[in-house]
Amino acid sequence: MGISSEFQALLDGGATTICRCWRMVRKDGVSFGFTDHDRDLDFGGQVYLAGSGMDASALESSTGLSVDNGQAVGALSAVGLQDADILAGKFDRAEVVQWLVNWRDVSVREMVFRGSLGEIRRGATGFEVELRSLAEGLNKPLGRGYVPGCDAVLGDARCGVDLGLAGRVETVSVLSVVNARRVQVDAIPAADLGWFANGHMRWVSGANAGVVSIVKVDAAGVDFRDMELWEELRAPVAVGDVAELVVGCDKRHGTCGAKFSNLLNFRGFPTIPGEDWVADFPRSDGTNTGGSLLNG
Repeated sequence: MGISSEFQALLDGGATTICRCWRMVRKDGVSFGFTDHDRDLDFGGQVYLAGSGMDASALESSTGLSVDNGQAVGALSAVGLQDADILAGKFDRAEVVQWLVNWRDVSVREMVFRGSLGEIRRGATGFEVELRSLAEGLNKPLGRGYVPGCDAVLGDARCGVDLGLAGRVETVSVLSVVNARRVQVDAIPAADLGWFANGHMRWVSGANAGVVSIVKVDAAGVDFRDMELWEELRAPVAVGDVAELVVGCDKRHGTCGAKFSNLLNFRGFPTIPGEDWVADFPRSDGTNTGGSLLNG
């Protein structure tokens, strides 16, 4: 898509009044605007702050389906880019849009990049982040896998499990912190041990608010529930922090039926032969005699 005639006329004028503006929107909906102009700009419902130390001039664009890439650098400052938030993962895969803007008339502008944040590298006072274009999504494998386990996401349209039923989502508070991967929360007497294993914790408050943690082990103690996570929390957890516990699913055929009564929507292939079947051979003293499977 070409640029507008109005913007092209601005470029053809020689001495232009163009600056760059960036907008970042985190997964939790919090947005930030930055510009390399010497005063704040306002358009599209977003204020773009000057003096933020942001720079993303090293953008490479290409034709076809190859992936555009770029890099942005900036300072950790009071405008919202805090080291603790980056460490907590709140900026992971945040949406990024870059504009070339006529600062005399912000209605004259052109979008030059749209994508997401990639790898973030932090320093003592600043950060450097990889910019990934929308073409990055073309690198992801598509289609279903022929595997024994279910490939649906618990609660999505393909799965059909209603997470709104009682006992499937519980709000708990942290009672004590064992380490960065293990916390003890309010007791949940109605839920069996392991009920939330392979589920997740959505942190509602505290330094990790907005972060989703996958539960590895769900065990019980005296008047508390012991939750071990697969990965360390990047930000400190404090007593009193609130999280939502979502029931877990290990993607197995038996779990789908016994735990959720949802076998009709099971999206795996539980009877697929295992890898050892390739090397197996008929034996008269075993189940694989070489005879008919139907006639025993």
